[in-house]
Amino acid sequence: MASIKVLEQHVADLIAAGEVVSRPASVVKELVENSIDAGATIITVEISSGGMALIRVTDNGSGIASGDIKTAFLRHATSKLHDARGLEAIETLGFRGEALAAIAAVSRVEINTRTQAAHEGTALVLNAGEALRSSPVGCPVGTTIIVRDLFFNTPARLKFMKTDRAEGSAVSSTVLRCALSRPDISFRFIKDGKTEYHTPGDCLVDSCIYSLLGRDIEAGFAKVELKDEAVSVKGFASKPDAARGNRTYQFFFVNGRAVRSLLLQSALEQAYKNSLMSGRFPACVLYIETTPASVDVNVHPAKAEVKFVSDKQIFDGVYYAVLSMLEQNSKAGEPQQQPPQYDFASIQSAPRDLFVSEPIKEYKSPAKTNMSYTPPPVRNISRAYIEVPDYKIIGEALGVYIILEYEDCVLFIDKHAVHERIHFDALKSGDYQPMSEALLTPVICRVGHEDTLLLEEVADFLDKLGFTVERFGEDSVAVRHIPADIGIGDVEFVLSEMCVQLRQGGALEPANLDKIYKALACKAAIKAGSMSDIKELKPLVEKVISGAVTHCPHGRPVTYRIPKAALEKSFGRI
Repeated sequence: MASIKVLEQHVADLIAAGEVVSRPASVVKELVENSIDAGATIITVEISSGGMALIRVTDNGSGIASGDIKTAFLRHATSKLHDARGLEAIETLGFRGEALAAIAAVSRVEINTRTQAAHEGTALVLNAGEALRSSPVGCPVGTTIIVRDLFFNTPARLKFMKTDRAEGSAVSSTVLRCALSRPDISFRFIKDGKTEYHTPGDCLVDSCIYSLLGRDIEAGFAKVELKDEAVSVKGFASKPDAARGNRTYQFFFVNGRAVRSLLLQSALEQAYKNSLMSGRFPACVLYIETTPASVDVNVHPAKAEVKFVSDKQIFDGVYYAVLSMLEQNSKAGEPQQQPPQYDFASIQSAPRDLFVSEPIKEYKSPAKTNMSYTPPPVRNISRAYIEVPDYKIIGEALGVYIILEYEDCVLFIDKHAVHERIHFDALKSGDYQPMSEALLTPVICRVGHEDTLLLEEVADFLDKLGFTVERFGEDSVAVRHIPADIGIGDVEFVLSEMCVQLRQGGALEPANLDKIYKALACKAAIKAGSMSDIKELKPLVEKVISGAVTHCPHGRPVTYRIPKAALEKSFGRI
């Protein structure tokens, strides 16, 4: 075994930086939280090249005293925590004393800052954590921090960064959450010289939502409010008819901090249990207030997750607050249902990928009319090379399962799953040639500001899939052409699902494309629940009989076989 040595300070600082700074978005989060803690009422965030080349955060907060500015960039230096007792009731967003030191260790930093009491400000320049020069400077009260060339001295970290568009999108999402957390602060986000959004800072949650999420989402919200001795819940949640196709627009804030929490997500969705069809998700902007001692925010390096002293109190608070809103907006006015009993420990310990929106499995789209079915081509699958054995189609059951006699057995085939797989394989192979259908009236999809930009950037990719999408205002797109096998009612879901994958993966990479193709194939496939013509069923059956299709894109089998012997045994014949 090699001898044990203490790491050099520079190396230790780089490792510590990795716990706090993983990408430009994490830099922006830490700097904005510092601005909020400094009492700023106006915060401007500007980035270029996804934040890799430049991040500038400007605020009108209290500033940093000239004598403290160098100390601020030392590890574990903070003005927000003084002793161990402070950890028991944290009331600030930033408290670890690591952010500035971690950021400076992996970038080139410039800071201009002035306090109200000072006649002039102070400028400090650092390179890879080392202070190069400090000088007086004329500047307004507040702080401006410029971060350049992120990870320039850590090439191993640099190679894991995604595209500028993906990193910029992540920064946009981060600033958006910070802005939603504080409607009393005016936020401006500038990307590559263009203002992407600007909130008024008028203390009104609904105007903040309107500015950031768009008119359609704000119009579909209803007010939520509940307060008891343990917890206060207020904000907005979507009316049932304004539910979304994924969880993208679920925002939770605990004591002013944007958090991820399966507990809160579960409480929200359980309140809608009898109000939404499967595959639809509520949107929300909820502010949960509890005593600082009742929540532990020190469980995650990026402070994105929290633990509660009493899960049940928090769960019930959110559940009943949302349920009360739903009942007030319901004509039926049914009595309150009792909250389900949950193993809260298992909710908190569930894998983080549950925050990713699941593929919708049972969403029913409006039936298409005057549409003929033409299976898309699948590479290397041709009757010229594959002999299809004899079979006899008996009919359909429940509008879902094809029934046929085949090889001395009765075979059930899930027609939707088979057709979905055919489309998926065609999309993956590159052989997909969609018949694009022009719409007399464009479909306007209000997908929000961030998703509007994403769809605009991948317009060429969408065109290859049969969609013609154009920007329609700040938070919407107009869809003028759609693939002929996609229903109008499915357009917004497919585009929203694409945006989910683009935001998470950051590029049209194979893993992301697979998820996009699955969503598109699902909506292009024959819908379960409706009877099909025999001409539509035969191509599907032959794909299964030939062995070309055995599972759906999600891995589920497409057939169920009952041997003749099993039937005869059931009827007492043998």
